[in-house]
Amino acid sequence: MRKRRIAISLVTAGIVAGTLAACGSSGGGGGDAMKAHGPITIWYSNNTQEVQWGKAMVSAWNSAHPDEKIKAQEVPAGKSTEEVIGAAITAGTTPCLVFNNLPAATGQWQKQGGLVDLSKFADGAKYIEARSGDAAAQYKSADGDYYQMPWKQNPVMIFYNKAIFQKAGLDAENPDLSTYDKFLAAAQKIKSSGAAPYAIYPAPTSEFFQVNFDYLPLLAAQTGGKTFIEDGKATITSQDSLDVANFWKTIYSDGLAGKEQYQGDAFQDGKAAMAIVGPWAIAYYGDKVQWGSVPVPTKDGTSADETYTFPDAKNIGMYTSCKNQGTAWEVIKFATSQEQDGKLLDVSGQMPIRKDLATTYASYFASHPAYKEFGAQSAHTVDDPTGTNTIAQMQALRDAYTKAVVNGSGSVEDVFKTAAEKIDKLQAQK
Repeated sequence: MRKRRIAISLVTAGIVAGTLAACGSSGGGGGDAMKAHGPITIWYSNNTQEVQWGKAMVSAWNSAHPDEKIKAQEVPAGKSTEEVIGAAITAGTTPCLVFNNLPAATGQWQKQGGLVDLSKFADGAKYIEARSGDAAAQYKSADGDYYQMPWKQNPVMIFYNKAIFQKAGLDAENPDLSTYDKFLAAAQKIKSSGAAPYAIYPAPTSEFFQVNFDYLPLLAAQTGGKTFIEDGKATITSQDSLDVANFWKTIYSDGLAGKEQYQGDAFQDGKAAMAIVGPWAIAYYGDKVQWGSVPVPTKDGTSADETYTFPDAKNIGMYTSCKNQGTAWEVIKFATSQEQDGKLLDVSGQMPIRKDLATTYASYFASHPAYKEFGAQSAHTVDDPTGTNTIAQMQALRDAYTKAVVNGSGSVEDVFKTAAEKIDKLQAQK
């Protein structure tokens, strides 16, 4: 599986905003279409494992529903899935379902008029909440309804290279990286010993989504499950946020992480001793790296079973161009059933956004112990907001982070204050 941070999305806020400026209507129900049944089309990710799961799921559905067959394909090629979907909404060429929706883009697509309000189905909200439990609430839109089906996540943790840790004189089996001070001490030892050029090497580039793989996982952990906007206001000037940002600033200023984009995989190539990754990394790195995993650190330390992180989720969207939304809804329920969720987990190692995941699939985790920590971590995740301007807000945050944290230009406090004002202005725009 290709690295998740690369596969996520390469669209910029400007591209998305330009696409969406063409439409200002809001999504909603599909009227008679919500009751209509018949053939539908779907798109799924081009990830090898997801294609395998998708083809099998479609085959199972089609064999049992000859009058409501699914026609499936991978998401069409483009600069990003988000740009492809935005353009398809404008052109009226979206499929009925996309199994690859970025939660952060949901509010914009909803504003564009592209998404069906799943809560308008008689059992819509009830089904979503019964399957996903408390985790479902973060995927509601501002009107309290669901315009996305919470589907799967890849909760991120710290992967560390056991061989490098051992070379640096660190505990390679049970390293204590739980606090900022302990993490920094280990990082300094890695660098000073020459065990690796860098302790960790997050992508230092300025794409909006990169905050999901450095700043936001640690913010979620430090705040006990909060993101950078709470109750309609930016929280990036809070003490917790500033502690997270200054922790990362120390890593960069002390030369513990690279400031230039690395052409390759720094963790696999031994250039960095640690990486922030999801469960996809287990199959991706395989035997190429002797790895271990621990939760992301907090300032003073948090027990693993209470540590939050970023989920790197992808959800399912139903699009208003769909004529047979009744069938599309039944397909969503079929594809997110306990059986199909189990097959997705088995094929891809990705975690269905389902309450009681660890107990529901206890046999899987018993036979795949490497995934057990990620399964437990999936119960404590917080995603990006679902507002109409989330991507632009994330870009404002990333620009501030790149300036103050990565490049060390200006104080974090001042730069983040300016960014918070921009985020709040965007929040006020409907």
